Amino acid sequence: MKKLTKKRIVFLILCACLVLASAACFLAEGRLTRLLSSQQAAERWQGEGEQSFTQLSCYLAVDEPIQLNEIYAFRYAILDQLHGAGYEADTDTRLFRDAWCTTGKVKVASELGHGEASAIAVGGNFFDFHPIRLLNGTYLAESDLMKDRVLLDEDLAWLLFGGTDLQGMPMEINGVPFVVGGVVQREQDFASRRAYTAGMGLYMSYDAYVLLNEDAGATCYELVLAEPVRGFAFSFVKEKFPIGQGVIVENSGRFSFGRVLSLIGDFGTRSMQNQGVIFPYWENAARAVEDWCALLLLLGLLFAALPVVVAVVWLIRLLKRGKEKLGDEVLPKAKDRIGEAIRKKQRKHWEKKHPGET
Repeated sequence: MKKLTKKRIVFLILCACLVLASAACFLAEGRLTRLLSSQQAAERWQGEGEQSFTQLSCYLAVDEPIQLNEIYAFRYAILDQLHGAGYEADTDTRLFRDAWCTTGKVKVASELGHGEASAIAVGGNFFDFHPIRLLNGTYLAESDLMKDRVLLDEDLAWLLFGGTDLQGMPMEINGVPFVVGGVVQREQDFASRRAYTAGMGLYMSYDAYVLLNEDAGATCYELVLAEPVRGFAFSFVKEKFPIGQGVIVENSGRFSFGRVLSLIGDFGTRSMQNQGVIFPYWENAARAVEDWCALLLLLGLLFAALPVVVAVVWLIRLLKRGKEKLGDEVLPKAKDRIGEAIRKKQRKHWEKKHPGET
């Protein structure tokens, strides 16, 4: 065995540090993949069931928004496709979930304050996709009969009312009366905080927003759809949804090893955008997390490279040394032992046939 010199000790310590650094990068990358609840709607919808689901997001160009009649037509297309795949009609409500939204600026006012806010107008089952924490009140729902409730974020709540316990308080949006349905807390992860709608914000009914802005249309459509075979949902949406010059994102599995690894190959071109799409803050947050995951994965692989090479070289040398020992020592000794055993057996056999003879 070779003596451990000072240089070899330092080298082994360096390899150990690189292994630890690599493990830390992979662990951090793994935690980031579970950071955003907006990217896990398919998992929540599947629950403990055996049917797999895929989450997809369609982001439309700002000059090609989708209208409600197109959304409803696409819903019917989903039902037809599911029936064609052999699903029973009474289970359709469990086989897909969707939501849509658009964003804009509105003027808000109460008896105590006024200002401008970023409005996210939501329809469908938006808060199934974005389970933002409620400080008080209840979410907006597609089944709501009245469309005049709004949810304020904390900053806007303090500006208009000086507090957050506001359920039922009156306010105005663009001069039209509304009622505060609750107050939400912004997502606390680093990516969402950086990507969140600039300034103060609120959530309001898509239908109510359209009454304030007749030319408005949805620029984001989100869907959780049953996946009887791999790629079914994405292929169907790509074929049937009127995406125009927009972008379709498959949220499910976007942080998998293969997807994140592919981002490294797209370095330098990923941020280029020529479709005229403005992503909402949750998609920008997801892309920021993807970038960090790609960086951590790359660093983890680089840190692991030297220890892996050293381990492979050591293993090859060990196998080579074992082969040499096998050929120079083990096999000859084994051959001698086998030969000696054969000779002893032959001698005993001869003595048995020729007793008394030597």
